[in-house]
Amino acid sequence: MGMFDGKAGLVTGGASGMGASAALAFAREGGAVLVADIEAMRGQGEKVVADIVTAGGRAQFTAIDVSKEADVIRMVDETVSAFGSLDFAFNNAGILAVGFTHEVEEADFDRIFAIDAKGVWLCMKHEIRYMKEHGGGAIVNNASEAGLVGTPMAGPYVAAKHAVVGLTKTAAGEYANMGVRINAIAPGAIATPMVLTLPQPVQDSLVAPQPLTRMGTPEEVAELVLFLCSDKAPFMIGNIVSIDGGATSNAQSYSPETSPSA
Repeated sequence: MGMFDGKAGLVTGGASGMGASAALAFAREGGAVLVADIEAMRGQGEKVVADIVTAGGRAQFTAIDVSKEADVIRMVDETVSAFGSLDFAFNNAGILAVGFTHEVEEADFDRIFAIDAKGVWLCMKHEIRYMKEHGGGAIVNNASEAGLVGTPMAGPYVAAKHAVVGLTKTAAGEYANMGVRINAIAPGAIATPMVLTLPQPVQDSLVAPQPLTRMGTPEEVAELVLFLCSDKAPFMIGNIVSIDGGATSNAQSYSPETSPSA
């Protein structure tokens, strides 16, 4: 018996990185999964679906833009139509643009907020509408370490992820007694395509504050997402759970001298 036998849900940004790992993990535990991502990621998304189906699971891909309400409504409807219910959701889709605050273009700022903040709100809005009328469910938002602390050269991303924290806490309280549990995760430096394509100095700066001086893996994040969506976390409401190698627990960057490996 898997933790999600007989249940179904969706993962946004599900074609790669943390989203793909979460989709695969939900399926491993018996859940049926709608893998949602933008059209440009269809090939990778369909590969995730194929891997799930080959392993004996149920999944399908849909192309959406989470900043468009009609797309989000369709995503929820397709999940229910394909699998019969919507019991869990991982709102993971996000984008990043780097640059000092005075260098950021208005178009980049608007697009980041549209995807990373508005997109999470739209997803929650329509997931909640279904869940509260159909026996409840669990939602996890990807807030990022950047939702808890400042990150140089990522102002709009940091601001949008702080917004995700606020949206999560507010909605969690509103629907706690309607059977809908809402939490968020705050990953630190995770070895995803988005992070691994950043310039090496930027990657180094993300790892620097962590006592555990390595990047986390998408698979490690997926295990946290599954726990928060599972029946093993019934009393967790409105939490922002860090998974960051210790980064946000400390006030300064680490060095081999202060965090020896042996």
